[in-house]
Amino acid sequence: MNADRAEQGVEAVSRLSVVIADDHPVVRAGLRALLSRDESFEIVAESSTVPETAQAVAKEQPSVLVLDLTMAGRSSLPTIPDLLEASPGTRILILTMQEDPAFARAALRTGAAGYLLKEAAAEELVGAARQVARGAIYLQPAMGARLAIADAGAPGADGGASLTARELRVLSLLALGHTNQEVARRLYVSVRTVETHRARIRDKLGTETRAELIAAARERGLLG
Repeated sequence: MNADRAEQGVEAVSRLSVVIADDHPVVRAGLRALLSRDESFEIVAESSTVPETAQAVAKEQPSVLVLDLTMAGRSSLPTIPDLLEASPGTRILILTMQEDPAFARAALRTGAAGYLLKEAAAEELVGAARQVARGAIYLQPAMGARLAIADAGAPGADGGASLTARELRVLSLLALGHTNQEVARRLYVSVRTVETHRARIRDKLGTETRAELIAAARERGLLG
């Protein structure tokens, strides 16, 4: 009996905690039902907005965050670095309807561990969640093919130079209209650091005007 209880305790400890973030209640209910059928997962929280997701992740420190790209009209991509900073052990699996390879590239570049379309089979979602929880990167095969084709047709989605996760964050904030001083306050860095990031973004993407910044951010899925 004691051995059985000990074994059950080990199993309980080894379960993977999951936060589900999607602004559609029916989708969340479906994901909860699907993942709950697998004994290796434990759903610890749900959220329907970007701020709610940030709070849930900071509180629960989940093993996996299943994250929609857009919730309540707001892109979740710019918050990925902040989510990972609040919970370094969390692995983020994007589950979305966005088929554009640019979104997958931006998500992985900002720190997501997986990218899966909502059209995927239930078994693939479960498998993807397990893989990212183990530390692997998961990219849906169909999306991987699209990325390969896009890269072959246009080497380097950023004009031959990749933006870092921090540069993507700065780009998104600037495109939303924030000044260098406001970006510095939000990211807890100096204005000089923001100016340096902005100069690098300009050099990599050739952006000068606010309109060009907005266009560059939208191409990368950083704006809702």
